[in-house]
Amino acid sequence: MPESPEVQALVEELGTRLTGRAVSDVDVLEFRVTKTRARPPSSLVGERVTAAKRHGKLVEFEFEGSQHLVVSLGRHGWARWRDGDGNGNAVGYDPAVTGAADADAGPAPALVSVEFDDGSALEFTDAGGWVSLGFWVVDDPAEVPAVAKLGPDPADPEFSRADFDRALGGRRKQVKAVLQEQESLAGIGNAYSDEILHAAKISPVVHAAALTGAELDRLFDATVGTITSAIDARRGIPIDQLKATKVAAMQAHGRAGETCPVCGDTIRDFSFASTTAQYCPTCQTGGAELALREA
Repeated sequence: MPESPEVQALVEELGTRLTGRAVSDVDVLEFRVTKTRARPPSSLVGERVTAAKRHGKLVEFEFEGSQHLVVSLGRHGWARWRDGDGNGNAVGYDPAVTGAADADAGPAPALVSVEFDDGSALEFTDAGGWVSLGFWVVDDPAEVPAVAKLGPDPADPEFSRADFDRALGGRRKQVKAVLQEQESLAGIGNAYSDEILHAAKISPVVHAAALTGAELDRLFDATVGTITSAIDARRGIPIDQLKATKVAAMQAHGRAGETCPVCGDTIRDFSFASTTAQYCPTCQTGGAELALREA
């Protein structure tokens, strides 16, 4: 799933490519993608892009006519760029890299294609087993429920310790779940929550209410530091290399069976919600192993 550092890099790239260009055509091949049926993406034909922005894990395009296109990439959504000469250049997630599709299956088909006045096109796909890609055309991004409910973003320069403390709020909920809860903290998913907790040396299954003052201090620093440094690190990386760069930078996430770079223990898997996550027993759980759901 794309998370805030990768979505930010995507938004910055698309803002550079698209600002000033007018939409010449929109082809929606999967009707379930359209979430505002009275205002389909085709209503943007003739409108000129003025900016691209990020809201948590969602992408927003502003248009001169005061309309906004909000795109949720969902679990396996991605975007690719097609130049006016017909050459396709990836600017999002390659499903072969994410593991969402067989690498031999070739590129996923476009579910939505947005063409521009210079002959170029931005194509969106969804490589998952069910369609999670979503498009909204609205007057205000806050009309999109996923945007309206977002909590404060750790990448925002205005994000404060008070914002962080309100998000955790002494809650009797596993801290990893709180980090991934978009209503509490915007933009963090499975991968970066693993990285944050590993950096803070905190168990992913401890309840937020049980954290000591020192642990909260470490968790705040790790949350802000991990997300902002990842955004800085992704900036300038060719977007088609973004996923591979993210994977290579991970210290714990996706590293099960490998050596922890901090203590030398073995990184292990554990079951979390409907997925699998990773942690270091020595660094995070006092040597205790967490449960892994049987296959």
